[in-house]
Formats: sequence, C-alpha cells, structure tokens
Amino acid sequence: MAADPACPENLITVSGTGEVMTEPDIGLVTLGVKTEHADVRTAQEQNAMTMDEIITSLLAAGIPRQDIQTVSYNIYPVYDDETRPFGEDVKYYQVTSMVQVTVREVSRTGEIIDIAVKNGANQVSSVGFSLSPEKEKSLRATVLTQAVGNARSDADVTAAATGVTITGVKSVVVGSVYVPVAYDNRYNGSAEMKAVAVPTPIETGQIKVSAQVSISYLIT
Repeated sequence: MAADPACPENLITVSGTGEVMTEPDIGLVTLGVKTEHADVRTAQEQNAMTMDEIITSLLAAGIPRQDIQTVSYNIYPVYDDETRPFGEDVKYYQVTSMVQVTVREVSRTGEIIDIAVKNGANQVSSVGFSLSPEKEKSLRATVLTQAVGNARSDADVTAAATGVTITGVKSVVVGSVYVPVAYDNRYNGSAEMKAVAVPTPIETGQIKVSAQVSISYLIT
C-alpha cells in the first residue's frame, strides 16, 4: 500500500475475524400471565396473584430472585365491536405481566417453563440462549488468536502480491467479542397452556462467538 506523502511510514492495514461455534450455557425465558376481566382492578389483582405464584414457584425451584426480572406490564382495553365506531364501550380489560428468567443451568430450561406453566403462566414470548461471562471469557483468547492469525495471513498475501516486506506492527485495534442471543421461536406461544406429564423439549443448538481486529503492518 502506498504511503501517504504526509506520513513517513509505509503501511498495510488489514482486518481479521475469528469465529468459534459453541454450546450455550445460559437459558433466557420470557414468560408470564395474561388475565381478562370486565373490571380493570379485578384483572390486575388476578394477574398479580398468579404472577406471585409463578415467581414463588421459580424461587422454590432454585432460581435466584436476581435472575427474575420484570420486562413488561400492560393493561389493554378490549372494546365491544358491536358498539363501535359510534360507541367506546369497553368489553373487558387485558392485563399482561412478563418476566425474563435467566436459567444458569441451561439443561433445566424446559423444566423451568413447565414449572411456571403449572403455577399459572399462560404466556411464553421467547426462549433464548447465550453464554455466561465465565464461558465467554474462556473463548475470548481463542477467537482473538484466530482473528490475529487471519489478519496476518491476509497481510502476507497482500505483501507478496505487491512486492513489499512486512517488518513490524504499527498498531492493533481489538474489537469486542460478539456473543449473540440465539432465539428458538418454536416454543413461543400465547394460547392457553396447561402443564403436561411430558417435559417441554428444549434444544439449545450452538451459537457463534466472533471477534475482529484491525492491524496496521509496517512494510518496506
């Protein structure tokens, strides 16, 4: 790569990406309860009672309270279509409360869904999987090493093709390690749900951990 006249150094700047596939060790389940009643306060009270039972059951199952987080709470009036558009009569109110449960033993994800359903949950909006900080840290060196190796390989090819020699490294910019949350939408549902004798099957699959570096090599 030709040098900038204002810069005394000749450089080749390349980017490299490292990737590794791994099994997730964290389950993320968003679930809750929807209640309906003509009286909004009654709908709220019924919702609160059921959600309290769900949370109590999750705590009893060993889920720490800090791993149960409220993510949404909605009150929605459902209007009587027969009186609209001339009237605004509310037929009943829907109250929906949702929590995200972090399951740190990923193999228990299906079990946790079953426990929640058994205790009143009738909504499952998402099931996802990710990595614990410990596992992410253990893979960081692997993907960064791959990224640097790929960057150097590209730099060597470029140097050979352009007839220059790499003599050193000017700078390295390390991007963050990217760990996506993989969602399995097969288990999403908003219909009435009932506890069954057969455990809910959950397949965690694999997720891709990636990292990127940008390296500027000195050349002559």
